[in-house]
Amino acid sequence: MSKFWSPIVATLKPYIAGEQPRIQNLIKLNTNENPYGPSPKALAAMQAAVTDSLKLYPDPSALALRQSIARFHGVEADEVFVGNGSDEVLAHAFVALLKHDRPLLYPDITYSFYPTYCRLFGIESVEIPLKGDFTVDLADYARPAGAIILPNPNAPTGIGLPLAAIEKLVAEHPDLPVVIDEAYIDFGGESAIPLTRKYDNLLVIHTLSKSRSLAGLRVGYAVGQRPLIDALERVKDSFNSYPLDRVAQAGAAAAIDDREWFDLTRGKVIEQRERVTGALRQRGFEVLPSQANFVFARHPDHSGEALAKGLRERAVLVRHFAKPRISDFLRITIGTAEECDRLVAALEEIV
Repeated sequence: MSKFWSPIVATLKPYIAGEQPRIQNLIKLNTNENPYGPSPKALAAMQAAVTDSLKLYPDPSALALRQSIARFHGVEADEVFVGNGSDEVLAHAFVALLKHDRPLLYPDITYSFYPTYCRLFGIESVEIPLKGDFTVDLADYARPAGAIILPNPNAPTGIGLPLAAIEKLVAEHPDLPVVIDEAYIDFGGESAIPLTRKYDNLLVIHTLSKSRSLAGLRVGYAVGQRPLIDALERVKDSFNSYPLDRVAQAGAAAAIDDREWFDLTRGKVIEQRERVTGALRQRGFEVLPSQANFVFARHPDHSGEALAKGLRERAVLVRHFAKPRISDFLRITIGTAEECDRLVAALEEIV
């Protein structure tokens, strides 16, 4: 601790990102990156953007990118907000929409940036326990609250709610802002973005890191009615007017426009996820039903810690959370067919 710290710094427990080690011949299945790479059109657009124009500031409104996103989802460009990764978009939403006199509600097993942001921004929160099967019970959210945030599908479980359930949640809380974090929706769920035209309290957040293979570019966005977007823009322009550079805007727009690559690569991930799920179940694992680009699995005879250690010894890296209720689970990113084969073979050796 330094005497120069602001008082809040000592109270923070920062988010811990997935490990990025340098191990020879590593199979890296710990950070939910897409194994199939970005759209070739996105790569070409980024290369074309590397010109003398980089001496100029980028468009602070990222209009061309917002127009691409709006066309893709059938909304208006002024109903779209973009930021430096969905984590930044989430951070702005916590400040702009989720800090109220009553507590923010979210699941107890979920994306661990939510409690981190609550501590950072001084937001009172209540964690709502998942059911015994790790699903969300929407009836538990019928309590006094200032706002609700829910990832769909949830992470790290991978379990998703149907669109009708999301609409029920939003409709039952018309006076609360409801944020649906859809980082993994493209791998098997149905997006709630169409509901934003009907409900003025709904904000939906997406990332280009997963289904569009651009984790290294850092682009995320939110869709909602204009007053919600206006709130995000006010926070953004009080923090950083230029969150997305020229190269990122060009690449992200091209990735959004390339629907063929998007459908091809997410289809491959879904295919491998179902194959891995079956292979693990055949070997005695419990695997939760996933709509994400990962699976959440445990074995009745081996601890999660021991399994993760055994895999690491075989140069296969997965994510293990030493937390109550889920300490025996592994979160396993879906890789290529060859990477998945190596994962299954390693687990078979261990168990």
